Amino acid sequence: MKYPDPESSSLELKREIPENDQILKTIIGFCNRNGGKLVLGVDSNRNIVGISEEKVQELMEYLRKNIFEASSPPILPAIYSQRIGEKTLLVIGVSSGMNKPYYRKSEGLDKGAYVRLGRSTLRANSDMIEELRWESRGRSYDMMPVYHGKEEDLDKKKLERFIGSKKGAKFPSFLPDILPPYHLVHEEHSAIYPTVGGVLLFGQNPQFFFPEAIVLCTHFSGVGGREAIASIDCVGTLFDQFSKAYEFIVSRLNRSFSINGPKRSEKLELPEVAIRETLINALVHRNYRIPAPIKIAIYENRIEIFSPGVFAGPLDTRNLKLGITYIRNPVICKVFWEAGYVEKLGSGFITLFDSYEKWRLPSPEVVEGENFIKCILPRGTSQKAASSANRELDRILALFEVADEITISDIIQILHISRPTAGRRIAKLMESGEVVQEGKGRGVRYRKTK
Repeated sequence: MKYPDPESSSLELKREIPENDQILKTIIGFCNRNGGKLVLGVDSNRNIVGISEEKVQELMEYLRKNIFEASSPPILPAIYSQRIGEKTLLVIGVSSGMNKPYYRKSEGLDKGAYVRLGRSTLRANSDMIEELRWESRGRSYDMMPVYHGKEEDLDKKKLERFIGSKKGAKFPSFLPDILPPYHLVHEEHSAIYPTVGGVLLFGQNPQFFFPEAIVLCTHFSGVGGREAIASIDCVGTLFDQFSKAYEFIVSRLNRSFSINGPKRSEKLELPEVAIRETLINALVHRNYRIPAPIKIAIYENRIEIFSPGVFAGPLDTRNLKLGITYIRNPVICKVFWEAGYVEKLGSGFITLFDSYEKWRLPSPEVVEGENFIKCILPRGTSQKAASSANRELDRILALFEVADEITISDIIQILHISRPTAGRRIAKLMESGEVVQEGKGRGVRYRKTK
């Protein structure tokens, strides 16, 4: 019998009690993130092997005492047994902690704090520990002051446009009263500093303070590989980055045209609203403490959007359609919402999946890695591309009807395809066992298997 759920950021499965205090590290990792549970009695393939009743009772007392005494602040886990069929499991559950950061006493705060990232429990670095402190105080990174900046580093004209778009707003007489409630500036010891959110949203030169807070867009040839066709670095404020990235993506996609009466209408190969929502999600919810850019890769059959950081709250890829929202950057999110870029909080992923379903396209995929979120948007040409690739494989196999062996150059010249594409096609045939390689270097030849 299989355990119903796979491992995730909030679930870990173990066949038996692990050594080296791994249970304590995992529980600390859960408390420092979004809570979770550790289930003992399930192997790596999710097969339920169970634990003896006598051992369960012994472990319950030992683990409760050990976790409480070895953690700081003290953690009180919920430990209980669970029957599935004829097997007994031991479950250790904790909720997201209110006094973060939690750490292992024997290692101290600097080395003993752990976080749950994806399916792994990792030691928290100094940046993670600082973010956990802010979270426990109800603060966020985008509220933090930029001490080496000045109020003049905010662009007055950009602030005018934003505040002027609000009904009944008057500018500039109300500016000193408006900026602090939005946490765009921070006053300390009679000095006024811009905040992280203020710089990213309305800065004169945001990349001077945060050089990695940009979006890198690249259009690649084929369905894999790294042969770039076009690329652009989207810099400026988050609004500037959104506009530049959105325009680049749309410009690289295919369109179909139809005539309706006297007018000609065009349709993009995938829903524009899906591009918009995915890009806004990446900009609004990414972890700006991580010094890395958002990366967008456009392939022949898909678009991949990498965003630094994991989900801000207890979300996983199985409940994205529930409309649950956990806000990592409240300053950025509030301004994007009031500027009209975000219609309803929590509707982004719902809109994404619904739009693909209405267009009858393959469903998008969202992957949570150890320190990133990747959203994969299938292109409308993906099915066509797969069909074309299969035809090319058939044509390569047909070459062996007139020759015992062929080279990559033969494939390129006869099929009129690029060298990278020819390499991928022949690799696919070798993987399936239909073709074998002979020789090395320039002398490589390919033969059909008998």
